Amino acid sequence: MCGIVGYIGKRDVAPLLLEGLQRLEYRGYDSAGIAIHGKSGGLKTAKAKGRVRELETRLPKRFAGTTGIAHTRWATHGAPTDANAHPHLDAEGKVAVVHNGIIDNADELRAKLTADGVEFASETDTEILAHLIGRSQADKLEDKVRQALRLIEGTYGIAVLHADFADRIVVARNGSPVVLGIGEHEMFVSSDVAALVSHTRQVVTLDDGEMATLKADDYRTYTTEGSRTSASPTTVEWEAESYDMGGHDTYMHKEISEQADAVDRVLRGRIDDRFSTVRLGGLNLDAREARGVRRVKILGCGSAYHAGQIGAQMIEELARIPADAEPASEFRYRNAVVDPDTLYIAVSQSGETYDTLAAVQELKRKGARVLGVVNVVGSAIARETDGGVYVHAGPEVCVVSTKCFTNTAVAFALLALHLGRIRDLSVADGKRIIAGLRRLPEQIAEVLRGEEEIKKLAAEYADAKSMMFVGRVRGYPVAREASLKLKEVSYVHAEAYPASELKHGPLALIEPAVPTVAIVPDDDLLEKNRATLEEIKARSGRILAVAHQEQEKADDTIVVPKNEVELDPILMGIPLQLLAYHSALALGRDIDKPRNLAKSVTVE
Repeated sequence: MCGIVGYIGKRDVAPLLLEGLQRLEYRGYDSAGIAIHGKSGGLKTAKAKGRVRELETRLPKRFAGTTGIAHTRWATHGAPTDANAHPHLDAEGKVAVVHNGIIDNADELRAKLTADGVEFASETDTEILAHLIGRSQADKLEDKVRQALRLIEGTYGIAVLHADFADRIVVARNGSPVVLGIGEHEMFVSSDVAALVSHTRQVVTLDDGEMATLKADDYRTYTTEGSRTSASPTTVEWEAESYDMGGHDTYMHKEISEQADAVDRVLRGRIDDRFSTVRLGGLNLDAREARGVRRVKILGCGSAYHAGQIGAQMIEELARIPADAEPASEFRYRNAVVDPDTLYIAVSQSGETYDTLAAVQELKRKGARVLGVVNVVGSAIARETDGGVYVHAGPEVCVVSTKCFTNTAVAFALLALHLGRIRDLSVADGKRIIAGLRRLPEQIAEVLRGEEEIKKLAAEYADAKSMMFVGRVRGYPVAREASLKLKEVSYVHAEAYPASELKHGPLALIEPAVPTVAIVPDDDLLEKNRATLEEIKARSGRILAVAHQEQEKADDTIVVPKNEVELDPILMGIPLQLLAYHSALALGRDIDKPRNLAKSVTVE
């Protein structure tokens, strides 16, 4: 989850590294640090607990150099402290390492090094790497790093400086992203292109088991075994301005407000009116193969999992294929039966989510066909899968997902329509869904125009210590995602249940102090949902309904525009993003960087 940035060239490195860290702070913000090759020789470091701005205030006035690495941390091994902040040094202070990931055999290696007389300055697993590299007798820095990595079990994205090799940075990847930025007589490295795009849009993404050496005028890539690899630069899709706040107070608000345009992007160029279907050329799944699919299993974590639940519902309704979603973090450990007639779909905003990536790798090992639904072009999941759909939401910087969740749900609607039209979905239904998809951007804009009313409601409900979210069938994944959003960004305890399950236990929690948010679409379950509202009111529960019309039994109703029943969940989630946002604002939370969380979960 942490952020890495590095530079080698002719420019003063400290300001560049600080700028990169600020762009990566959404990946981790417990502590930060910098190591540079000093102009007079040797390594210089500065570290600080807290945000990047704390590090900036601690930098010595004479902290000049043209080569350096930096890190912003999300704590795993050891509490957020100055000592535990990266970079970590070896005993002689010649080696500096920044590291994303987790070393699984850290305890064993630490014990061996301690027995050999090594004194550790931190509680981190990363410091082990610095000592292993420093103790290597190899002549080249690349070989020193390679020898150390052979002893490591676990995941890593690393960047290494050595006082005796001032002309290079050595980096390596296994399970945690590493991206090289190719400039003019300068090179960059980062764990995310966000830190690179203001300087270069030419990037090389390392694969697992791959290393690279960066010098000011060139780079080379090779495997951890030493074999050369050929890695050609690709062009980043987004400009640097896409990562700016754009006049909004927070990234979350900016990204919520961008959803109409984002949905327009995911639809653009994909609708095929002639055959009442869509074109998804990246699927690499022909009509015969699609007709042979007997089941669809969708895997994701957090919001991606909830988007997968919406997707599974749409695939069942439109394509009439049994479909379900499961947390990738559970699937990869339960020794699931892998069926050759099942189509597996991995969902991830970053395309680097470790649990999801590991599930993909296990499925591929067992011969399954796996598609990806991801936002980041060229990410690990995009490269590992057999094909897929890019959601084109654009950069999402806020830790909690909003526009990417919505675009992922729309991407699933496209996939469901594609599979349905190959199978038994009629032309008339295809036209109906296409018309509904085309209405989405303007309807999203209509929902967003009601923000002031939602802000008032958030102020009324923000003092609740706990909230219940309920929905039936199509509404249940919406309730789950809305509950997650409120927890993530406002820290208000919230639970989501199928509305039909209330009477089977959760009804015991209903009281005036526990408001319920009810998803009440105008569909064939409308009367049953209204009966649920009756049950809650009979127990003096307070109700906020999200519906297509005012609900008599609700204390308050957020009315959203009506679309096709299959697409309604996409719209009904958006006002609840605003509810979470304004609840957090009313409570004074750090909205873009909620406590204990980071954006890209590249560790278990």
